[in-house]
Amino acid sequence: MRQSAELATMGSHEETDVKTESARNGTENEGSQTLDTLGEPRRSILIALKRDRAAGVAEIAERNGITYEAARQQLGRLEADGWIARQIDRSAPGPGRPRSVYHLTAAGDHLFPKEYDELAVALIDAAADRLGPEALHSLLEEIASKKVEQLLPQIDGKSLDERLAALRNIYKTDDPFCRVEYGDGDEVRLVEMNCPYLEVAKRRPALCSVTVSVLRRLLQRDVVRTERFQAGDGRCVFTVLDRRLESVSDALFAWEPENDD
Repeated sequence: MRQSAELATMGSHEETDVKTESARNGTENEGSQTLDTLGEPRRSILIALKRDRAAGVAEIAERNGITYEAARQQLGRLEADGWIARQIDRSAPGPGRPRSVYHLTAAGDHLFPKEYDELAVALIDAAADRLGPEALHSLLEEIASKKVEQLLPQIDGKSLDERLAALRNIYKTDDPFCRVEYGDGDEVRLVEMNCPYLEVAKRRPALCSVTVSVLRRLLQRDVVRTERFQAGDGRCVFTVLDRRLESVSDALFAWEPENDD
């Protein structure tokens, strides 16, 4: 049943804390799970919410042939996982307590099949084919420049160590899979264990040129990617060299190789 109701957010601070902690611990697992990997009745419940936009406990129980209590428990688990959220449906006529309904969150919707990777590769290839390699180079430079503008206020006036700490968020805010490592001597590395663009980057490594360029400009140091997902290293390591760059112009754009030869 399509909900035309005005939906008002519902949930206590405790519920919010549960979902936040769940996301921090990786329970939200965007990209690591798909609809097909989930068991029943969780899969069927998510499909019902995808089709109908929102539904209450009684509707979910009826459609899935389970008891009201079983539906309530499953919905609670899905909510704790961050895949659905509870809201109030104020459209019901007459007196009485408004009922609660559930809908998919962005993380829950991500469980359904998507073709983002194919689209991104197609766009990169179309730009290169129609406009030429130099135009693609310029396009990636522009993307890098926009990223620099976005991150610069967070690191302006900070020391190198403070900049590195802030740039752990280069892909995602509070990224738990990116860390700074200090080696022998002055060696410093930014290590990314979970590239959010991995499937596209594997097929079109030029995309990684953006990250290398952004790091160079913001750190004002030469940066080299010394380990690569594309090479089977299981991570990307951006090594920050001691050589300081006096200029942070577009000339610092570091074009990544297309293969490992």
